[in-house]
Amino acid sequence: MRSKPTPRTSKIEITDEIRKAYEERDKSLDNDPDCPTLPPERWANATIGRFYRPVKTQISFRIDNEILDWLKAKGEGHLTRINEILRERMAAELGHNSVDSAGTERHPGPTLC
Repeated sequence: MRSKPTPRTSKIEITDEIRKAYEERDKSLDNDPDCPTLPPERWANATIGRFYRPVKTQISFRIDNEILDWLKAKGEGHLTRINEILRERMAAELGHNSVDSAGTERHPGPTLC
C-alpha cells in the first residue's frame, strides 16, 4: 500500500560523461518539435522535485475536540495544518529539513510537542 518516498529536491549534476553523451547523441532526432533537445548548460540550474507532491493516503483518526477547534479557528485548511505539524515533527525527529505544502523549505527547529 505504501510506495517508496521520492526525494524532496535535488540538483542535476552535469558531468563530463553527460556532456559526452549529449555530443554523441543521434542528432537526427533533434528535429522533433514536441520534444526539443536542450544542451546540458540549460539543465545546469534545473531542480529535480521542484513541484514534488507527496503521495497521500486517506485515513480516519480521532482527535481531541479542543485541538480540532484550535486548528479550525485559524481558518480553512485545518487538515493541511495537521499534515504540516506532523511533517515538521517527523523532520525534527529525523534531523531533516522539511518542505511545506507551498514548497517552502523549512528547517527543523524547536517544537511545541
